[in-house]
Amino acid sequence: MKIAVLGGGPSGLYFAISMKLRDSGHDITVYERNRHDDTFGWGVVFSDETLENFKGNDPVVVQSIRDNFAYWDDVKVVRGEESMTSGGHGFCGIGRMRLLVLLQERARELGVNLEFEAEIDDAAIERLRAENDLVIAADGLNSRTRKLYEEHFQPSIDMRRNHFVWLGTRQKFDDAFTFIFEKTDKGWIWAHAYQFDDDTATFIVECGPEVFEAYGFGEMSQQESIATCEKIFARHLGGHSLMTNANHIRGSAWIRFPRVVCENWHFDNVVLLGDASATAHFSIGSGSKLGMESAAALADELNSGKPLEKALDDYEAERKLQVLRVTSAARNSTEWFEEVERYLDLDMMQFNYSLLTRSQRIGHENLRLRDPEWLATAEAWFQKKAGSQSTRRPMFAPFKLRDMELKNRVVVSPMAQYKAKDSMPTDWHFVHYAERAKGGAGLVFTEMLCVSPEGRITSGCPCITDEQVPAWTRLTDFVHAETDAKICAQIGHAGRKGSTRVAWEGMDKPLIDGNWPLISASAIPYTPESQTPKAMDRADMDMVRDQFVAAVRAADRAGFDMVEMHAAHGYLLASFISPVTNRREDEYGGSLENRMRFPLEVFAAMRAAWPAEKPMTVRISAHDWVGEAGVEPDEALKIAEAFKQAGADAINVSSGQTTKDEQPVYGRMFQVPFSDRVRNDIHLPTMVAGNIYEADHVNSILMAGRADLVLLARPHLADPYWTLHAAVELGDTEQAWPAPYEGGRRQANTLAERAKAML
Repeated sequence: MKIAVLGGGPSGLYFAISMKLRDSGHDITVYERNRHDDTFGWGVVFSDETLENFKGNDPVVVQSIRDNFAYWDDVKVVRGEESMTSGGHGFCGIGRMRLLVLLQERARELGVNLEFEAEIDDAAIERLRAENDLVIAADGLNSRTRKLYEEHFQPSIDMRRNHFVWLGTRQKFDDAFTFIFEKTDKGWIWAHAYQFDDDTATFIVECGPEVFEAYGFGEMSQQESIATCEKIFARHLGGHSLMTNANHIRGSAWIRFPRVVCENWHFDNVVLLGDASATAHFSIGSGSKLGMESAAALADELNSGKPLEKALDDYEAERKLQVLRVTSAARNSTEWFEEVERYLDLDMMQFNYSLLTRSQRIGHENLRLRDPEWLATAEAWFQKKAGSQSTRRPMFAPFKLRDMELKNRVVVSPMAQYKAKDSMPTDWHFVHYAERAKGGAGLVFTEMLCVSPEGRITSGCPCITDEQVPAWTRLTDFVHAETDAKICAQIGHAGRKGSTRVAWEGMDKPLIDGNWPLISASAIPYTPESQTPKAMDRADMDMVRDQFVAAVRAADRAGFDMVEMHAAHGYLLASFISPVTNRREDEYGGSLENRMRFPLEVFAAMRAAWPAEKPMTVRISAHDWVGEAGVEPDEALKIAEAFKQAGADAINVSSGQTTKDEQPVYGRMFQVPFSDRVRNDIHLPTMVAGNIYEADHVNSILMAGRADLVLLARPHLADPYWTLHAAVELGDTEQAWPAPYEGGRRQANTLAERAKAML
């Protein structure tokens, strides 16, 4: 196969090497516009794991890298006068220029043609397409090839908000990968510093746009910019200067990171590779890793014997998924640094933990493998902050809201059961909630208890009125007598989403017969087949407000420990908050202040009727997932702040279900960033759910300060004793079980020990 590789960076060279290793008969030419010893980066970072993976492809290259790398195990975080170090991270740095030289030598050794100072314009690309079986576009994040065939590759380029400049220094930072955060009179600015050879370190300086503008970095020359950074970080540089190798660039050399995503990675006989196809932010140091891994994978497919188109399709399908995992982690890391001022007031221990876990690739138990001593110290700090002398995981730390004390931070999330009869809870509800209270969770939520029969979602949904008090009392009496869990009544009104069939008979579909009239903020049906609700007038509002108050009083008589006002997921109160569902032209529509008017009125009335010593929370949708047409996270902060000022003890942060037009972005722990913002921007406790299913998720969220309580839904459907079993898996022997189940606890712990011993 005759192949032209456009770009002699790590991806392009490693592809050429990988192809030659599989078939020496390939005719490969690498075209690089720079000289063989030009480079405009400083150091490249690889993890131990990455190098081990590369070994299977070419042990020669790996050994060359190992012979030339600077190794460190620690990550050091410096914030002002404070610093903290954790170990076990296992990284190596190598100079980009040295890496390129090593790859060039290996490529030549294998018979790859290398052409430097080769200017490849659009006409040359077209010519090379015609002359070669394959053209590999490894021409970087500003790929000319991608631009030439833009209609085929369909790139999306998102310029991130922070500015950064890539510098070097003779201050080696040889003891740790170091993050330095300095507070200046113009705001926070920080550096990513790491050694990459015997006497040089990379020193990336980064700041938000406000600080960038305040310093005037954009108007400075490179030397002026460097001089300013030297002053800011003087006490960390030990008298050493900062250096640039970007003198070919006019101006300051500060840039913003472009996040590149392409719909397609190949067109005809042209394939995008490395940064040309997808970029990963420098804060997780995976750009070269991704490109080189993709290069090896592409070489595998091209030498598999498959037809070219099939090989390229299979390569793209497989690598897109792998790259997405890394670029998603990179996006998380990028956003953490973009919002870092949210975390800079955290205790140093929590700030350090938050930084280490920012990408969500590193979890709680992974940190234990890296540095068990440091993590044990962190866990002890968390427990002490919670008022406990325990050294258990964060999920087992106590938590208090008003006079309600929870034994741990695990919560059974509200989940509709659709098993009520004529608005009454049944034995199903008693068994369902009683089992989960026995299962070890600190707090159990009921499903949404409706304030009236007309406020139900389905005919299988229960209410909380005087009529239901005896049935709910039976449940709360059991929970309080037989468990140490607390129980919360979530109270709501379905609004326009009511009068539907139970889930397994047709989610959101109207009843076949027996429908009841609906009300909402505006006369907008939920689906085209849904009935159109009546836009509420003042009399309707008075009626509904009084129903919520009556429900709260009933919940108190029934013995619930806490109540939550449901103002999320498109239900009645949420329909006032979201502009998607509120088209009113009176004092209850238009501005957010107006849209919040009725929900806040209901909240105030409920809070006044609920005992002062008992907590009350609110569930909100922090994102309608319809762009600017609906609620977005920035507006959600204002919503949460309004409820905070009204007396909410915590916000249950959820999202979506407002409209069928939503386009949510799911993923592991996908709602945690919304909770993070509410908790740390307005300083109010939060709860969060959403694709959280492992104890590790729970502990990571809590330890990083992204929520105070963690709700798990489906895990508790699958296993009522999720918390008890999680404790066993974690080796936590302090977890109490119900007395009649003591034999089960002993057996579970014994089996877990045996399994551990066999590893």
